[in-house]
Amino acid sequence: MQEQKTADRRGFGKQVLGSLLTYSMLETVMASGAIGETVKPIAAKWLADVNRMSVDLKGQKLKQTQWQNQVEQLFSQVNLTEFLSFVDFEKLIKTVQFRDRGEKSFRATFPKVEGLPTDLVFGHQMFALRKGRSVVPHGHNNMATSFLILQGDFEGKHYDRLDETDDHMIIKPTIDRRFGRGEYSTVSDHKDNVHWFKAMSETGFIFNIHVLNVDPEIKRSGRVYVDPAGEKISGGRIKAEKMKSADAFRRYG
Repeated sequence: MQEQKTADRRGFGKQVLGSLLTYSMLETVMASGAIGETVKPIAAKWLADVNRMSVDLKGQKLKQTQWQNQVEQLFSQVNLTEFLSFVDFEKLIKTVQFRDRGEKSFRATFPKVEGLPTDLVFGHQMFALRKGRSVVPHGHNNMATSFLILQGDFEGKHYDRLDETDDHMIIKPTIDRRFGRGEYSTVSDHKDNVHWFKAMSETGFIFNIHVLNVDPEIKRSGRVYVDPAGEKISGGRIKAEKMKSADAFRRYG
């Protein structure tokens, strides 16, 4: 009888690892807790791959646009249900207190799993937003980042950063569409540098990863807030005023 139980468990494991479960069936077995230990190494491998790419990025083995391409390819393969189980998402969001303006940032703790480094090169956080609230329009200095929509619907906009002065940034729209559960985008100094996400559902949650100080010769690393509703100039470009964070959240948060 015990041998039969062991064989059954092995068969179940092979079925899971084969990724042949339908979404509804996966939800059912997760609710029972039967799959928890099985998905951990799968999600951990995904995060370990992100870390490896980020190490290569900071080590100048990957160009920023190559990092974007590789991370997007990896995101396209993510089983979101497995990842949400890995970070215990439903429990995590129960205590989230939304902000009146902009996004509420909070962190998930990754469980200790073999194969997942403990000293991750990339930073990570989650954003929680109510309907009509935004991750306000901003660009990045010396950073590579990515967004993965965990729950909800968003209006997402990206812009290439073409030039700038002390007071303005010249940007050009590149992406303007709805983003739903499981969709993603990436940002670097060289492609789609400015982005803006507005929650269109009652609540929305985003997973963010970020690699700081990509170029060691550049001292600054962080956000630059801009107003994309600036003067339209030739070639579809926009002369976007740079803003202080308080003004950006007041206007767009």
